[in-house]
Amino acid sequence: MTREPAFRPHRVVVLALDGLLPFELGIPHRIFGRPRDAQGRLLYEVVTCSVRPPGPVMTDADFSIQVEHGPEALATADTVVVPASYELGPVFEKGVLTEELASALARIRPGTRLASICTGVYVLAAAGRLDGRPATTHWAEAERFQRLFPRVRVDADVLFIDDGDVLTSAGVAAGIDLCLHMVRRDHGTAVANEVARRTVMPPHRDGGQAQYIKHPVPDPQRATTTAARAWALDRLHEPIQLRDMADQESMSVRTFTRRFREEVGVSPGQWLTRQRVERARQLLESSDLSIDQVARDAGFGTAQSMRQHLQAALGVTPTGYRRTFRTNGGDSAVDGRPRAVVAGSRSHGTGAGLRSLAVG
Repeated sequence: MTREPAFRPHRVVVLALDGLLPFELGIPHRIFGRPRDAQGRLLYEVVTCSVRPPGPVMTDADFSIQVEHGPEALATADTVVVPASYELGPVFEKGVLTEELASALARIRPGTRLASICTGVYVLAAAGRLDGRPATTHWAEAERFQRLFPRVRVDADVLFIDDGDVLTSAGVAAGIDLCLHMVRRDHGTAVANEVARRTVMPPHRDGGQAQYIKHPVPDPQRATTTAARAWALDRLHEPIQLRDMADQESMSVRTFTRRFREEVGVSPGQWLTRQRVERARQLLESSDLSIDQVARDAGFGTAQSMRQHLQAALGVTPTGYRRTFRTNGGDSAVDGRPRAVVAGSRSHGTGAGLRSLAVG
């Protein structure tokens, strides 16, 4: 009789650098420290380490933190997360690693998943891990980051980008979106949604960074498109026209489209497609409905239409997606090949990307 392999939680190592932001340091611990399997076992083990031997690491606040692990912990990681820091020195100023940081990063095993939150992306770029690849960071840093690292394909419009083994996020709260996405990618929508509920966070946030650049606080006297979005979400299985959505807000199509893009960051049509992709993902993971029925319930009408949209968004067919999440707990690879998933408005990497409208 074949013995099942011993259970081992996925090990997430968070790299704490001087000048770190305490809030962002806490994000991986909060999100990855929650998920459990059906037996109640924690699915992740989260460890914090420094580039130096165990000891204090300064934050950007009026206190330091005591880190119990040195750089050797990086060699044990399945995923390494680099939160933002305001004291990156030559990494931020010249785009080069310090000897200490380079030595620490050299301990990371090949194939380890890498992720950054906000300006932590400077570390990955300086290490050469983003050359020729898509990445994002806080919108206020994007232009400078692009000048410093011209070989990186910067997309400042998105909340996060998943390029397979390297993931990057925009500022602060987008780190939560990114970590929830990794849980979803590893273990499926139901697990990620439960973490989101316990964290009192929405499982998905609509739009990208553009909505925060121009309108950080919506004018309470200004008409919004919130009711139209709620109306559409209740009717994803039905044909929905732009005119129908505009009517919910008593707006002209032109005014509604402009307001929608201002609030959400994309067009109503793009948003609607992403919501239907997300509905299809949930049904494929959690139900035994046929592919044809999933297509109808998600609003795609036909299996062929849904197949085209999922292939474009996720780089995988509906059958392949269901096989991945229903048989191996959410392995992000299909047929042995990692899939590139992007959060934002343009596709990157190998295959088209799923934008933040649906996953982050």
